[in-house]
Amino acid sequence: MSEIILRKYHGVGNDYLIFDPKKNDVVLNERLIRQLCRRNIGVGADGILYGPVMEDKKIKVRIFNPDGSEAEKSGNGIRIFSRYLKDAGYVKERQYYLTTKAGETLVTFLDDAGSCMRVDMGYAVFEAEQIPALGFEGEVVGESIFFCDNFYNATCVSMGNPHAIVYLDKNVDLKAFELEKIGPMFENHPAFPDRVNTEFIQVVDRKNLNMRVWERGSGETLACGTGACASLVATVLNGMCDDEATLHLLGGDLKINWDRENNTVYLEGPAVTICTGEIDE
Repeated sequence: MSEIILRKYHGVGNDYLIFDPKKNDVVLNERLIRQLCRRNIGVGADGILYGPVMEDKKIKVRIFNPDGSEAEKSGNGIRIFSRYLKDAGYVKERQYYLTTKAGETLVTFLDDAGSCMRVDMGYAVFEAEQIPALGFEGEVVGESIFFCDNFYNATCVSMGNPHAIVYLDKNVDLKAFELEKIGPMFENHPAFPDRVNTEFIQVVDRKNLNMRVWERGSGETLACGTGACASLVATVLNGMCDDEATLHLLGGDLKINWDRENNTVYLEGPAVTICTGEIDE
C-alpha cells in the first residue's frame, strides 16, 4: 500500500489538493483523482493541482477537475498553487511566472506570507470560433440561447477556458436558483463542443456583481477565478458595470480589473491553507 502526501488549500471556498510529484511516488491517474476528490469517501476537493513540474526552466502546474479531466486554467487554482510554492520554498521572489495549459501567468504576492495575490489572467477572447461556441459568428454578446424550455440571454468569453455568462433579474432569488438543474444543460449544450463553465450573474450596481457558477467537470463550486474574470468582462461589454468591480461569490469576494486598452484582466484575492496530511492509496 502506497502513502500519498497532500496539502489542501482554498481560495474563497474553491478548494484544491496539491499533489507534488517530488513528494509522491504514486502515479496520479483518473481513477485516483476521482477517488481523492470525492467528499464522502475521499479527501474531498474541487480539483487537484499537480506540480511543480519543470519544463524549459519554467514552473508548470497541471489542473485536474474531480472527474479526471484536465482544465486549461483556474484563477483560484493559480493563487492556491502559488501559495503552496511559497510555503514549500520553491518560490522566494515577490513576482514569478507560472505556466498552465493555457500559457504563462504573472503572479504578484501582495504580502510576505503569500496569502493574497494579484494575478495577470491574460487577455479575454470574444470570437465564437475561438471560445468555441457553435452556431454564432463574431462576438457572442447578449445572444439568446435556448435551454430547459426557456431562452437565456448569454455572453460568451474565453479566459483560456470557455465561459457562458447569464444575467438574472434582481427579483430572482440567486441562492434559491435551480443551478443543479440548469447548470448541466449549459455545460453539455451542443453549442459548446468543449463543454462550458456557466456563470449566473446579478448586477447590484456598477461596482458589485453577485455570482453563482457551474463548472464543467466539477458542478457547482463556491468560487471560480476565471469565471469571475469572464463575468466582469462580459458585464462591461453589456454596459452594466465599470472596468473594475467586486464579484461576490458564495465563498467570498474577488476583485477584478479589466485593462481594456491592453485587453488584460487582473484578479486579486486570497489563498488559505486548510491542512496537510497523508493517506493510503
